[in-house]
Amino acid sequence: MRTAVDGTWLRAAVLGLLVAVGVVLALTVDLPTVGAVRAWVDGAGAPTWAALVLGLALVLLAPVPRSALSVLLGVVAGFGPGLAVALAGGLLGGLAAFGLGRALGRPAVTRLAGRRLARVDGLMTDRGFWALLVGRLTPVVPFVVLGYGAGLTAVRLAPYALATALGLVPSTVLQVGIGASAGALATWATTFTVVPVVAAAVLVLAGLAALAWRRRRAAAGDPVPAS
Repeated sequence: MRTAVDGTWLRAAVLGLLVAVGVVLALTVDLPTVGAVRAWVDGAGAPTWAALVLGLALVLLAPVPRSALSVLLGVVAGFGPGLAVALAGGLLGGLAAFGLGRALGRPAVTRLAGRRLARVDGLMTDRGFWALLVGRLTPVVPFVVLGYGAGLTAVRLAPYALATALGLVPSTVLQVGIGASAGALATWATTFTVVPVVAAAVLVLAGLAALAWRRRRAAAGDPVPAS
């Protein structure tokens, strides 16, 4: 009995350590630059794309903003490939978080909460799909928190996986689309914003130069041509 209890808390400690390491990495390690990711995907084959999916899934086990990663994928890979990687990596990361929470954290939560957990388990067993779908569709709910938290309850894997797969689609399409259109937006900004600003600056500088020339001629006593 004592060995079983010790094993329960050991698994919970491992889960806590994994989460703590993820937090430290999220706070200390910067996301890769656009140039670095583009260098990876330029001329990439199937192994590189598979590595991107796996890498995204691993990164999503830490408390990092999934939205930023989805936008980055849209910028460097375009809409179609970026969307495929973002959805596959997001689903894989969500399943991994669920599995870790279920295997490492669920036994300890059961011992701590006891009967108080029964009501949550009943709710998640009966309506877990809809609760998780709403959670996945709500932008303010952190991706990794919902994954680990679902693993701590009695919700089954199939409803969780389906809710995650469906719930990721709307936000991921939007985020990857924003990234994929970044180049067009940059071009639009250059054409319709930067160019007029530069033209206005040139006109202002030309006017100031003409005014300074007229004053200099007037101070020297030279006749100033009429405007």
